[in-house]
Parts: sequence; structure tokens; C-alpha cells
Amino acid sequence: ELCEAESCMSRSSGHCMVMGTASTMASMAEALGMTLPGNAAIPAPDSRRLQTAELAGRRAVEMATAGGPKPSEILTARAFDNAIRALMAIGGSTNAVIHLLAIAGRAGVPLTLERFDQLSRTTPFLVNLRPSGKYLMEDFFYAGGLPVVLKELLPLLNGGAPTVNGRALADNVRDARCWNDDVVRPLGVPLAPEGGLAILTGNLCPDGAVIKVSAASPQLLTHRGRAVVFEDHADLHARIDDPSVAIDERSVLVLKHVGPKGAPGMPEWGAAPVPARLLQRGVKDMVRISDARMSGTSYGTVVLHVAPESAVGGPLALVRDGDEIELDVPRRTLTLRVGDEELAKRKAAWKARPPHFSRGYGRLFLDHVLQANEGCDFDYLRGRTPVRFEDSAGPSHA
Repeated sequence: ELCEAESCMSRSSGHCMVMGTASTMASMAEALGMTLPGNAAIPAPDSRRLQTAELAGRRAVEMATAGGPKPSEILTARAFDNAIRALMAIGGSTNAVIHLLAIAGRAGVPLTLERFDQLSRTTPFLVNLRPSGKYLMEDFFYAGGLPVVLKELLPLLNGGAPTVNGRALADNVRDARCWNDDVVRPLGVPLAPEGGLAILTGNLCPDGAVIKVSAASPQLLTHRGRAVVFEDHADLHARIDDPSVAIDERSVLVLKHVGPKGAPGMPEWGAAPVPARLLQRGVKDMVRISDARMSGTSYGTVVLHVAPESAVGGPLALVRDGDEIELDVPRRTLTLRVGDEELAKRKAAWKARPPHFSRGYGRLFLDHVLQANEGCDFDYLRGRTPVRFEDSAGPSHA
């Protein structure tokens, strides 16, 4: 039975067959204008994938020969707005928020979590794919793929944004045809009136946090519960099923030290498991909060990318067992119901953990990696400041 299940789930080459991170980022590249139209959803074994790859290589040579369009001419603020709206419409991976922030940072385009929230509130959720819906990527492809989504979104997009094939985005998608409007809903009949992701703020995440609303439990989007705190992933693994730990379905699971510096590397540990004893009682979801990421294939009421992270002394580091936490997604807030005076005392007593590395690449990473709200890139890679080789002094050998 296991072999049969595996053969159904992994039946060919290619990435996840749902709207996971790979599918999402392929869609983001297309929405940004950085790939040929229709590229994002082609199944890996389909002959059209090879054909598109050949056309892409040919176009890359043409662009290099002609001197453009250059990436900097395509990756504009208008392009990022288009990508964010596409992200919200497809119910894409939360990881795309970090990736788009990092790409924008390197392109020298100002982009903040606030902009994601603004566009999410005015972009309907249209694509009925797992883990937020019922269909698979192959169904998305046969329904018309991302061009159909972009066509539906055209009233909300910057249609004049340039793309790699030399045409405006609107010209690329205007004639796209939807072959299954249960997979890609019309703009006027969306799955939800707002986008698949929401940005939260509050005293527990002053610099922001992310939740995938489209894959969360509606009844938990407004929730108050007592915190059950795990200091790191090892602590979570050791105690999540310990019967002496007081956890019920109203508890809020808080996982610390799994962010960019804390883990380090911000692994996909945010979708902490529901305790086995609760699963046996029929509890399928709980509110979970961390400074980690989660897989684009995951689902549940999971608050991620809390910034500043606990390892640098963010408010998440101050949460204790029994603290009341309030999640209010409609209001976009995440609140630790502890008085300011008490939090100040905890902050004064807080001590950072010893760094994971004292030298080498690990130390360079810890010294320069940015927080989730800035894209987790290295701080010295932000902005367009190219240096010509002949203008530089060359490498230092001191």
C-alpha cells in the first residue's frame, strides 16, 4: 500500500504537484515578467517544457546580444506589485514573501510587508489548488495556467509592465483562455474576496508576521489562547507529546529560536505538529506561532516569520507558558496580552544565546543576515551598487 501511495504521489520528475514554494516561485517569475508566458505551470515531463526551455535559451541569447531588456528594466516597482497580486490570487507559498523581498532588495526596489498587506486586501483569491483548494498543478496547467490568472487580474495589474519577450504583460495574457473556471475562478466569483496571505503586526511581531489565510481554519482566525512555549526545535521534538505538558485545543503553540539567526537559517519548522493525543480526539488544527518558515505544501493556522526573531531579543523571546495570546486576522493583529511593565522586566532579564559560529561562513552569515521582514538576504547585497572589475582594487590578501 505504501509503494502504491508513493507511486501516485511521486509519479514523475518535477517539483511538488500542489501550489508549493516551487510552483509559487515559478508563478512569481512569470508574473514579474522574467520568464516566457505560460512557463510556470507546464508539467516537467510534458514536451512543452523542453520546447519552452529551448525558446527561453534562444531569447536569453537575443537579449544579451541586443543589450536588453536588462533585468533592472523589468524588475521595477510595477512588476513587484504585479507579482504580489498574483501571489495573493494563487494562494501561494508564504516563502514567496521572503523571496520577493530579497529580490527587490537586490534590484534596489523599495518593498515592505505593508505593501503586501495593502495588495492582499484588494486582490481576490482565485486559484483552487491544494493546499488551499482541491486541484493540483496539472489541473492548473490544463485550465490555462498563470496567463489566465493574470488576464483575470488585468483590471488590478500594471498591464504595461515590460517582460522578457519584449511585450507588455497585458499583451502576453490578453488572449489567454480559461478551460476550467472551477480551477481558476473569474474575478467576479472568487474563492475569497481577499488574498491568500495576510500580514500581521502587533506587540508580538512589531516588524510583521505572515499567515496563509487560504490554508488556515476559519474558526481560528480570531482566537485567544494560553501559550505553550518551546524554546527550540529540540525542545518541541522532546515534549510535544509529553502527557505532563498541559496542552488543549485552545492552546497556542509558540516555537522560539528557529529564525534566520536562531536556528540558524530559518528552516521550515513553523508548522509544528498537533499533539498526538489531540489528534486522537479529532483536533486537526491549532494556532501555532514561530519565527520559522513552513513548506508551501503545508496548511493550518500557522503564524510565521515573526520579526524581530527571538534570537535577537524580539518580543517572541519574552513569551512564557500561560501568557495569553490573541490572533485577529481580520484586524491583522497578533497581540501578547502581557503588560508593558512586565514585558520590560522580562526584556531586562533576557540574555541572548551564544552564537552558533565564531568564525568562517557561519559567522559571516550571523553577522549579516537580515530579518524576515527584509528578505533574509545579506545586508551588503541590498541595492544596485555594481563595481566594475577594472575600477576595483582587487581582492585583499592581507
